[in-house]
Amino acid sequence: IEVYGEKGIKFTMDDLARHLGMSKKTIYTVYREKKTLFMAMVDYVFDSIKESEKAVVEDPALSTVEKIRKILGVLPDSYKNVDLNQLYILREKYPDIYVKVEERLETGWDLTISLIEQGIKEGVIRSVNIVLVKMMFEASLEQFFSRDILVRNDISYLEALNEVVDIIVDGITVK
Repeated sequence: IEVYGEKGIKFTMDDLARHLGMSKKTIYTVYREKKTLFMAMVDYVFDSIKESEKAVVEDPALSTVEKIRKILGVLPDSYKNVDLNQLYILREKYPDIYVKVEERLETGWDLTISLIEQGIKEGVIRSVNIVLVKMMFEASLEQFFSRDILVRNDISYLEALNEVVDIIVDGITVK
């Protein structure tokens, strides 16, 4: 992830070996190709996001609306300096990995859905079709990952993510 942060999606296994201070041969004993490494990175990143989401949900100092806002915009600190704007290259260069990213985006919504349902019961979130909220959020992120829209508009992934969260949460918050 650090090498990706420095070099982008075009990093080489030589770059990785140099960064880790080991031979490429050693890396290839674990990851037989760059694609396999990317697949493991996708799982690692999404698993880290899920851990961060759990911490948000368990934080008693946050209101339900604050938890919804944070859980939708969660990005572990270790990824905040990683250039996620370049992920659109995955679709063309590594379509299998792109499909995996899409699958991970579309699953694991239980905590978020529970929070929205809780907010509706508390009266701090208006009654909304949660399926549509989920679809809108996923579609936004998928656009970030499938097109160069962020790069062309000089918007960082984190800025875009925060803006989408603001639009969705403020659009469903009881006024």
